[in-house]
Amino acid sequence: MPFLAGVREIPRSIIRFHKSEAIKKLLRRMLWVGFYTGLLCFVQINFMKLEVKIDTIFISLLGTLLSLLLVFRTNTAYDRFWEGRKLWGSLINQSRSFAMIVNALLPKDADQERKYFALHLSAFAFCLKGHLRDNVIWQELFGISDTTILRLKEKLHAPNAIANEILVHLFDLVRVGVISESSVRNVKAHHDAYVEITGACERIKRTPIPHSYGFYIQLFILAYIGILPFLLIDKYGYYTILAVMMAAYALMGIEMIANEIEEPFGLDANDLPLDQMSKTIRLNVHEILGVDLPNHDF
Repeated sequence: MPFLAGVREIPRSIIRFHKSEAIKKLLRRMLWVGFYTGLLCFVQINFMKLEVKIDTIFISLLGTLLSLLLVFRTNTAYDRFWEGRKLWGSLINQSRSFAMIVNALLPKDADQERKYFALHLSAFAFCLKGHLRDNVIWQELFGISDTTILRLKEKLHAPNAIANEILVHLFDLVRVGVISESSVRNVKAHHDAYVEITGACERIKRTPIPHSYGFYIQLFILAYIGILPFLLIDKYGYYTILAVMMAAYALMGIEMIANEIEEPFGLDANDLPLDQMSKTIRLNVHEILGVDLPNHDF
């Protein structure tokens, strides 16, 4: 049952909790907040009472404004993440459709041509993944000839290069009469979608949220956390440390999540699983075209 599966997953999440880089960074920040608050409490309670008059209405207003900024910040970051997810979902669907049409157009005995398209459609996904991460792993292009890989390495844009290889091969098949020119139009639509998806992914990668905007929110959070202890020490004493650390966990945690997901194509734990998506495309197109998977994969 889904509910029981979710319950079983909870202990695993707790066990892996400390392994997340974002959590480690957040906990380090919370320790600094705890040290700062503890120092204020120690001085305020044992030595001298710092007279800092801050109206509670003012701090409530600051909290409300900060909450609105964090909501907008998180929504903006998640929109980028979700757009990236939709683009890669579309890439999976386009690859399946591309493979189905090619499989229907090719003669039944064109095994080598089917193998060519299975390998190159798979290679496009891995090239795009590497391009978005600024590191194409050429060893992942299983089955692609060394000559083709050398040509790709000479290009500045690996996804464009492999897409061009596919298109040139399609028209070579038209010239030798394996498929008709009119049939290529149906395949061309899916090839064009490859180029559009690549451009849309590059737009997300190359137009990040302005750094000054993120810095402004971080500064706002630090100011709010810095002021908060002065309002709570008289009432809560040393329990102020726990209260302020909990507030810092919530505010800093949300801001850090937004930072992590606004660049969805990276290698962070919460980024898109591009490796798995690329392998899904490889598995699907090989299955559709009736080509055995390379021994290196899966």
